[in-house]
Amino acid sequence: MKILALDVGTKTIGVAVSDELGITSNGLGVIKRKDEKSDLKSLAVFIEEHGPARVVVGIPFNSDGSLGKRAENIKKFSQTLNEFFKIETVLWDESFSTVQAEQTLIGGGMGRRKRKKVVDKVAAVVILREYLDSLEN
Repeated sequence: MKILALDVGTKTIGVAVSDELGITSNGLGVIKRKDEKSDLKSLAVFIEEHGPARVVVGIPFNSDGSLGKRAENIKKFSQTLNEFFKIETVLWDESFSTVQAEQTLIGGGMGRRKRKKVVDKVAAVVILREYLDSLEN
């Protein structure tokens, strides 16, 4: 079963997908956010093309485990995805996913300008990889 992962930010949404076996995770792209209707329309393209059984949505927990304002907005967005697409959504702790993505890209020698364009996609891959690893345990 394929799983889609999202790194939801205020300006962009990074998108990644797993293979059918849940072994690999690949970045698909970055959606520039406009409004909820446009976001859903853009996500529909990925969902129709890849047919995931589940969508994992990265959510930033505070250090004490609580949800801040940004996390509450992401939680609402996840619920909207669930209702709009009739697809299971799972909230997953995305703590440090963007930092890990940045480090990976810097380690690969990518310049700042190029990194900025793909960091959210790579963060979605990090979220998906962590989620898939948790399923194996």
